[in-house]
Amino acid sequence: MSASPRIAFLASTVPNAQQALEAMAARHGQHPPEEADVICALGGDGFMLQTLHRHGGLDKPVYGMKLGTVGFLMNHFHADNLLERIAAAEPAKLRPLEMLAQTESGTSTGSLAYNEVSLLRQTRQAAHIRIGLNGQTRLDELICDGVMVATPAGSTAYNFSAHGPILPLGSHTIALTPIAAFRPRRWRGAILKADTEIRFEVLDPYKRPVSVTADSHETRDVVEVVIRESADRTVTLLFDPEHNLEERILSEQFVV
Repeated sequence: MSASPRIAFLASTVPNAQQALEAMAARHGQHPPEEADVICALGGDGFMLQTLHRHGGLDKPVYGMKLGTVGFLMNHFHADNLLERIAAAEPAKLRPLEMLAQTESGTSTGSLAYNEVSLLRQTRQAAHIRIGLNGQTRLDELICDGVMVATPAGSTAYNFSAHGPILPLGSHTIALTPIAAFRPRRWRGAILKADTEIRFEVLDPYKRPVSVTADSHETRDVVEVVIRESADRTVTLLFDPEHNLEERILSEQFVV
């Protein structure tokens, strides 16, 4: 990357992020994401995920600065020395999950997830879900509030709150984690190879409807969901050396 990269500044709608957008664009110039060397996302983790979904296909590195509530995927915000920070930043490559959902009406919905794909019951009735891995049934019936599949980058978020494992970045694994499992009561989930194909079949979907969410994209009334790691899509996030993603994921395992 050149010493003066072309930067596309993007910001969430919160006032301080919009103010930072105006100031940073005035100082460093503003370029469309398609023409930029690097994308600079100003906001929180939610906005970072939006940025990856909207512009991940451009294959441009993304440098985020926290101007939101949660900033696990972001660097600290400082108005000064941005070019030096980008030049010294360490890359972290993330590979998203691909989700394909079939609904009761017969439609199909596909989406990517950089954090997790989660199935959740839509009503007071517990969900009944069959789980298959690579074409083989592994759990005939999980009675639960839901179940999720998380990437290493997403394993410290909703997955960890549901008592799922934290996965090291670059471990080539994904987490399969139940949400409030009732039966089997002692099943805590599994750590799987990243290339595992996971198939969820919703049992009795009319009485016990289930929705699926890939990051923030929700599809309701699903009957089957297939999840696999993307074979050809990656995104590169840039992190300050003292604030790199791998170290933060490791540190999360020692928070008491």
